[in-house]
Amino acid sequence: MKLTVSGRNLEVTPALRAYAEKKVGKLERFLNAHSEPAAAVLMRTERENQIVELTLTSQGLLARAEGRTPDMYASVDEAVEKIERQIHKARNRWKHQKQNRTKVSMALAGVSEDGIGVDTTPAEDEEELAQVVRVKRYAWKPMSVEEALTQMELLGHDFFVFTNAETEEVNVVYRRRDGNYGLIEPE
Repeated sequence: MKLTVSGRNLEVTPALRAYAEKKVGKLERFLNAHSEPAAAVLMRTERENQIVELTLTSQGLLARAEGRTPDMYASVDEAVEKIERQIHKARNRWKHQKQNRTKVSMALAGVSEDGIGVDTTPAEDEEELAQVVRVKRYAWKPMSVEEALTQMELLGHDFFVFTNAETEEVNVVYRRRDGNYGLIEPE
C-alpha cells in the first residue's frame, strides 16, 4: 500500500508515523489484492483536539474518515475504525446489489414496489449568494448507478456526480429527505 503521512502545523514523530503506518496497513487485507491501494493520513491539532484525516483509494473505491480525540494515537484508531466500517458496509452493499438491482432501479425511476408512481420533484429552496471556497478533483471513471450510490455513501455526501456506464452521460445521484435516492439525467 502506498501510504503518505503528513502533518499540518505539526511535526509527525517517527513513533507516530510508525503507528499510523501499522494501523492503516491493516486495512489492506480488506481491499482488492489486484489493485495498488493508496492512503493519505493528515494529522493536525485544533484547540485541545488531535485530528487525523484518513483518505483511502483502491480501484474505484474512495473512502474518507476523520478521528477527533484529545490523543493523536486514539484519533488514528478512530479514523481507521471508521474506514473499516465503511469498507464492510460497501462490501455488503455490493454483495446484495445483484439481488436488489430491480428494487433500486424502480426506486430511482420513481416507482414504488407496488408499481405506483412516487413524487420525485425536489422541494424549492430559497436562493442564497455563495462563493466557491473549495475545489475537489477525483479520478473520473464510468460506473453503474449502484456503484455511484455506494461511493456517495462511502464519502458521506448527499449527492455524487458520475458518468453512467450504460448511457455514457453525466448523472447525479442524491439522497432525498425521505431517505430514498434520486437520479438526475440530462435530456
